[in-house]
Amino acid sequence: MPELDAAGLAAFTAAAREARPLALLRAADAVGRRAMGHRLCTAMRFDAAAMTVRRLYSSDNAAYPVGGAKPKRDTAWGRHVLLRREVFVGEGAEAITEYFDDHALILGLGLRSIVNVPVLHAGACLGTVNFLWAEDRVAPGWRSFAELLGLLVAPDWVAV
Repeated sequence: MPELDAAGLAAFTAAAREARPLALLRAADAVGRRAMGHRLCTAMRFDAAAMTVRRLYSSDNAAYPVGGAKPKRDTAWGRHVLLRREVFVGEGAEAITEYFDDHALILGLGLRSIVNVPVLHAGACLGTVNFLWAEDRVAPGWRSFAELLGLLVAPDWVAV
């Protein structure tokens, strides 16, 4: 099971002291990559009135540029993650295809599993942090570690 080791804790401590926007997200991506080996990390801000998400962070700006938006009204994923504020785990090409309109791009990047973590503050969903892997299955412990990272990055949504 992945763990937040001394180096990971030091990375978050340093990020919390930075005056740069999204420092915690950059730390979560780096710490998560070392601990879980994800291949892509993105983060989205949720606009509840429009029921859309807009990308505010991406570890692959060529494939997923910052600023890109996705409508989530009347989608099973949107109800699950954004409205019910529950973690989504998608495993295998079938799940990616079923839940994501951009499945061709995701699968084309060789990604086959995902964990979407709602970022919560004061009971509200502010957005999501998303981790994707090449493996067809989310390994034991990746979901809980991704959830921990989702808790640690919440101040970035409040600050931006």
